[in-house]
Amino acid sequence: MNSAADKAKELLSIFRKNNWPVLHVRHLSIRANATFFIPETIGSEINETVRPLETETVVIKNYPNIFRNTGLNDLLHSLEITNLVICGAMSHMCIDTSVRAAFDLGYNCTVISDACATRDLVFNNEKVDAAKVHLSFMAALNGTFGKVLNIDQFKSSL
Repeated sequence: MNSAADKAKELLSIFRKNNWPVLHVRHLSIRANATFFIPETIGSEINETVRPLETETVVIKNYPNIFRNTGLNDLLHSLEITNLVICGAMSHMCIDTSVRAAFDLGYNCTVISDACATRDLVFNNEKVDAAKVHLSFMAALNGTFGKVLNIDQFKSSL
C-alpha cells in the first residue's frame, strides 16, 4: 500500500504543479455493522501521504461509488471536467465501482494502476492474492471503461 501511496503522491504533485483541479474522496461508512471507514476513526482519514491542501475539495462518500449521493457529478459538470484521472484504494471495490459509474455518466477515465492498491480476497475458501486481484481489476477496466496506465506512462503521455 505504501508504494501505491507514494505513486499517488507523485500524481498529486503533477496535478498541483500544473494547477489542475484536484478532488479528494473520503469514505465514511454509514453501515451499522461497519468495521472500517467508521467516522471519527483513523480508518476514515485520507492517507497523510496525499493529504489535501485547504484549497482542495474533499468529497465525502458513504458507498463504493463516488457518485452515489455525493453531488460529485454536479460538481464536475460545474467545473466543466470531462476527463478523470483516478487512483486510490481499493482496486476491487471503490476504484472499480467508481470508474464504471464514471464511464456510464460519460466521463473519460484514466486509472493510474500503480497508484491503486487492494487486499487479498477469499472466494470459496480460496485465497486470491492482492496482486492478482489488482491485476484482474485493472485488466477488466482497461479499454472498455478507460485507460489504465502506470505513473510513468501517464507522465510520458503529458
